[in-house]
Amino acid sequence: MRDVIRDAPAPTRRSLLKYSGALGAAAAVSSSLAACSAGPESTNDTGSGGGKNGTLTAVIGYGNDGSWDPTQTASAFCMAANNHVYEGLLDTDPLSREPYAALATAVPSDLDGTSWTFELRPGATFHDGEPVTADDVVFVYERILDPDTQTLAKGFFASWLKEVRKIDARNVELVLKFPFPDGLSRLTLAKIMPKHVFSRPGAWEEAIKGRAIGSGPYQQTAHHPKSNTTFEAYADYNGPRPAAFAKMNWLTIVDAAPRVAKISGASAGAQIADNIPYANIGQLEKGGMSVQGGSGMNNLFLMFNTRRTPFDDVRVRQALHYAIDRDKMIEVALKGHGKPASSFLNEGNPSYRPAKNVYAYDPDKAKALLAEAGVKDLRIEILAVNVSWIVDCLPTVKASWDAIGVETTLSPQETTAVFTKMDQKQDYQVVAAASNPNQFGLDADLIMHYNYGPQNLWMQYARWADNAVAKGLFRDMDRATREADADRKKTMVQDYIDVVAEQAVLYPVVHNELMTAWNPKRLSGIRAQPYPGINLLQAKWV
Repeated sequence: MRDVIRDAPAPTRRSLLKYSGALGAAAAVSSSLAACSAGPESTNDTGSGGGKNGTLTAVIGYGNDGSWDPTQTASAFCMAANNHVYEGLLDTDPLSREPYAALATAVPSDLDGTSWTFELRPGATFHDGEPVTADDVVFVYERILDPDTQTLAKGFFASWLKEVRKIDARNVELVLKFPFPDGLSRLTLAKIMPKHVFSRPGAWEEAIKGRAIGSGPYQQTAHHPKSNTTFEAYADYNGPRPAAFAKMNWLTIVDAAPRVAKISGASAGAQIADNIPYANIGQLEKGGMSVQGGSGMNNLFLMFNTRRTPFDDVRVRQALHYAIDRDKMIEVALKGHGKPASSFLNEGNPSYRPAKNVYAYDPDKAKALLAEAGVKDLRIEILAVNVSWIVDCLPTVKASWDAIGVETTLSPQETTAVFTKMDQKQDYQVVAAASNPNQFGLDADLIMHYNYGPQNLWMQYARWADNAVAKGLFRDMDRATREADADRKKTMVQDYIDVVAEQAVLYPVVHNELMTAWNPKRLSGIRAQPYPGINLLQAKWV
């Protein structure tokens, strides 16, 4: 799940599939490297379950077989793990997203200029014992900004970051194209990697398959795709958030029932799990677990093939949105843990305002729009990802569309299969999938460019980028990126989101709450995230 901030060339589909976890499941890679799979495979390694030498066992409801390359990945599992293994110059709080000094010694105070200087933390080393230097910082940023190297991270930096210069062994300068205070929080998306490891031929493929060597508080000890990944505390870590667990074992269990079973009962094999089904909240709470939710951008969206008649007609796209009984979907499928989308952004986003087109349930208006467009006897197959909560929502979509005379068939499939079909330019009508740009941050400029842009993969899938309205939208987005005044920029973003809402090419139906469960008798310092994965950098044993 995808790119760009200022229309950087889109990554190839091959790389996209390897960082596609933002849709709720990552694409598979055939095997892990021998170096990453060393040691015995264990999905039940819970150690003593607490204390200085205990193993923290976590259950992640997403695959661990997506790309682990920090410059490419949007895999929920891999991004969450990388936040424990790697550091940026700055990292951000997992909830507030406020930046704090990680590999750098301080957060810049002057945000009105076009130059930020960073001193690296004295004594910082990578997990192989080599020191972190300015060369490593420059190496990573050069890869991100290289016009001939297609990465997801390019879309987060290329519009505003001109270059990164080495001052000396422990100091670097970031040169901006224009003042861009929002860039501070994005620095966490550029994880610093050892040049002496990843500059070797074939090393980036190793990173994709699971090799992870950073400077963070935890080092990866084994990686078994589709099973589990293990970590241990890095003894020489000297940064701001030291490891509290001697070892960690993260299990990947995508299916809901076994994931819940793993943390249930007196003999539970794990202490924490994300992606908790709403139907199991009460059961887990009765069993003594803490279950909390995080509300953010997590959403079910519809994406239309605008080259396929009649979905090239905006009235048809709008009609299908007006037809959906969102309140019923929230009540039945989400058990009350969601809200109808009233903008592309969720209501808690700092830049939120209701869009001019709010798709309240109005089947009569839907029928009228279809009639106005001259559409009769429409039959639709919804190509959908098989993420459990998405599958739960699909019957409401079908019932709503059937009710206005649109014969609807549901076709949920593995995420990889869904997007492979679109990469192969196979014909489709409508895609239903999950997305959560909050994995990358809260700023609306980033979120919108992640989904829209002339060379963005999402727009290639929707086949809309050459539309005249789209071209105007992209120009408005670029102007908003460069706007220095924060209030004016916010208004510009809100105005172009009105266009996105009106066009309904790729647009959310509902924003839902993501649930995390943990054993409060064993763990403290846990905070539920509004995006997939977990963050244990401030957690500890009770």
